[in-house]
Amino acid sequence: MSHVSSHSAHGQPPLRTVQVLGGGSAGSSAHVRSLAAGLVARGVRVTVCAPLEAERAYGFGDVGAHHLAVPRSSDPASVAALRVACADADLVHAHGLHAALRASLALHGRGVPLVVTWHTRGYAEGARAHLLRLLERRVARAASVVLGTSSELVDRARERGARDARLAAVSFPARRPERRDAEDAERARSKIRAELGAVDRPLLMAVGSLQRHRGYDVLLDAAHAWLGLDPAPLLVIAGEGPERAALQRRIETEGLPVRLVGRRDDVAELLPAADVALLPSSWESRSLLAQEALHAGVPLVATEVGGIPELVGNAAELVPYGDAPALARAVERILSDPARRAELRDRGRAQAASWPTEDATIAQVLSVYDELTGAF
Repeated sequence: MSHVSSHSAHGQPPLRTVQVLGGGSAGSSAHVRSLAAGLVARGVRVTVCAPLEAERAYGFGDVGAHHLAVPRSSDPASVAALRVACADADLVHAHGLHAALRASLALHGRGVPLVVTWHTRGYAEGARAHLLRLLERRVARAASVVLGTSSELVDRARERGARDARLAAVSFPARRPERRDAEDAERARSKIRAELGAVDRPLLMAVGSLQRHRGYDVLLDAAHAWLGLDPAPLLVIAGEGPERAALQRRIETEGLPVRLVGRRDDVAELLPAADVALLPSSWESRSLLAQEALHAGVPLVATEVGGIPELVGNAAELVPYGDAPALARAVERILSDPARRAELRDRGRAQAASWPTEDATIAQVLSVYDELTGAF
């Protein structure tokens, strides 16, 4: 019997929590859905404050949570809506920096515990970098507990003044594709490769928003080296963002074997069709692509930055950020060595099996809630 159900059995009201989500990356949105489902199943009342589009994509209401549409904005109306939503909460749990800032404003003077899960790091330059540091400091100091999704984020929270920062247990949140037998899986793989234009050539895949910190410029530099391979592999990049036009210009001008396929909602189906997954970012915490790739047994080449080494262990090829020749060589090694591909496939699945389960994630969160509310 869980803490919560025994608490409810004594006739006390169930714990009331509000989960606050901002823009919400795929990883944090899926995490909140999984968390909401687990908490509701254990008798906790859950309200999810998130933009309407996040509810449409992730269906928090479908798992028994109450969804309240609150825009990502920090304007007074949004903060006021959040303040009303948190009026009878025993505890508020914010996901991401902007959500945490709004939650801290809404809770000002209330004495309600605030838990913050810090899913990733912000990216800013110049004056905006100074503002980001101030935001991080404000959030770290406002939180009763900060849960960081990588050791590096835990250290960062402590540097910014967090009273209590811990490593978050985060389960693999991807929506699993339907189970298929080997023949069906191979048919699906062939169909996707045909759709993407990689029938008789290796398929390389990267996924993520087209922003500077993602390192796609380095990936295009590496693609020059692959022009000399026979057949030249096709690199597919799934995602949208401000760098799209610049990347497309380079692809056309330099004659690179690269396709930008835009935002895709079927990454869990696309990825198993790839020969190699690529993650060239300047920084990552608990990369969803890295998790998807290892879980699917797809060899991964990633930059040795942030939380990546901790997440993947010895189950991926790691290269320095910004080193296009090293990235190109790592891919060529994998493509030319079937034994190495098989080894990475097996190691990837073993590493994925070592990540926290959904039950472990819920148990950690409940134990933090218990400490802060003394509810159970």
